[in-house]
Amino acid sequence: MKLHPVKVHPSKSLLKREDQLAWKMAGVAVDKVPVEKDVQEMIINRVIDNASVAIAAINRRPVVSARGMALGHAKKAGGAQVFGVKAATTVSPEWAAWANGTAVRELDMHDTFLAADYSHPGDNIPPILAVAQAMGKSGRDLIRGLATGYELHVDLVRAICLHEHKVDHIAHLCPAAAAGIGTLLGLKQEVVFQSIQQALHTSVSFRQSRKGEISSWKAYAPAHAGKLAVEAVDRCMRGEGAPSPIYEGEDSVIAWVLAGRSNRGDVYGPVYYQVPLPEAGEAKRAIMATYTKEHSAEYQSQALIDLAFRMREQIRDMEDIAKVVIHTSHHTHYVIGTGANDPQKMDPKASRETLDHSIMYIFAVALQDGRWHHVDSYAPKRAGRADTVRLWHKIETKEDPEWTRKYHSKDPDELAFGGRVEIVMKDGSRIVDELGVANAHPNGARPFARDQYIGKFRTLTEGILSTREANRFLEVVQDLPRLKAGELGALNVALPAGGLLDSKPGIF
Repeated sequence: MKLHPVKVHPSKSLLKREDQLAWKMAGVAVDKVPVEKDVQEMIINRVIDNASVAIAAINRRPVVSARGMALGHAKKAGGAQVFGVKAATTVSPEWAAWANGTAVRELDMHDTFLAADYSHPGDNIPPILAVAQAMGKSGRDLIRGLATGYELHVDLVRAICLHEHKVDHIAHLCPAAAAGIGTLLGLKQEVVFQSIQQALHTSVSFRQSRKGEISSWKAYAPAHAGKLAVEAVDRCMRGEGAPSPIYEGEDSVIAWVLAGRSNRGDVYGPVYYQVPLPEAGEAKRAIMATYTKEHSAEYQSQALIDLAFRMREQIRDMEDIAKVVIHTSHHTHYVIGTGANDPQKMDPKASRETLDHSIMYIFAVALQDGRWHHVDSYAPKRAGRADTVRLWHKIETKEDPEWTRKYHSKDPDELAFGGRVEIVMKDGSRIVDELGVANAHPNGARPFARDQYIGKFRTLTEGILSTREANRFLEVVQDLPRLKAGELGALNVALPAGGLLDSKPGIF
């Protein structure tokens, strides 16, 4: 890996494209380096993972609405498949990316990578897969495209913090997906370069989607980024250009939205970011640094859910608890903890999207139930239970500098996303325990491997898919490298006739 310094330049300096981050990213995308075997196997795991959570969410309202919009753009030939719908029905690929991206994101239960910023790199799969299906590409083509999407997404997340400027994390997803599509299609560096710039320019939005009354847009946001990526590549393939330089220009994203915004006195002076990218001929391995979720909740809650399961064994009566203090990282405290100063995170009538961003609610339910379910644990009746509300309101978070340091550690063996929990009982006794990473994390007690991904798929799709369809998908997806051009429609997963809810009517 090589670090690439990124700073703001005045227009009169005429920054060479070879010195621009987007051009360097495009260079990674067009590098024909082979995909290593373990990376290929992990890509297959994540395709399984995405299908699992998408089918589990298939009849939730946001997913139904997104599917209805996509089906309004049906194609007789040359389209992409939509999760849940029979494979013979295809739609324009940008709309398949929209529908499938929403389904994947709805339950907040697929893969994650946390560093300078936050991300769900599996959000790259729906747009890249949709284009692969529409363009008749092979399994190996898809694998190469996904390796690029994951690589560039993770590299941006390692270096550029969006959330400190209240910018939503899809601003890293959209350029990565565009680059992945470029690799998939074998496009020239010039086209990929312009696509990356268009993708970033069109996808900057703000974190209000994850604050206050969190709505269905939390699931739609990455799906929209995927749709924008497909459209950006389409335009640039036709010869169109983009605002440039999109990262380094004097009125660029960095200059006026990210770090340069707060340094107007010397905006051209500092090097704001050092972005790591693979050198020419270096394998794209970033997916191996990512990790999936065992529980349907914000990633920072994964280890704390597992810890709650462990700590509950020491508590005879939950009513004996006086208070619970979760000592954790800056992010956990300020985004999903009491440091957010968000009263809706303590409200039993809050939306599911808000509850899965409230560690106080999540820890209370996990402590009481000793299990976590992607539907039952968020049910309004469950959230409104009087004893749960009492316990929930006894929980607070505190930032601990040591947990913040571990959260940002460059050492993968030290990196941690959990915390230390102190449960104070009414008699004055204390129960204290800590957990750094979730059990399913690569460094956890039970790291996810192929068997666990398949188990997650079967658990989440039970009663929704037929056994025959589930078995067919699992057989095909594990044979992904051998799927020939035009065979990627087999990666679609269809429900039995009558199994899909219909959307309310709209414009499309």
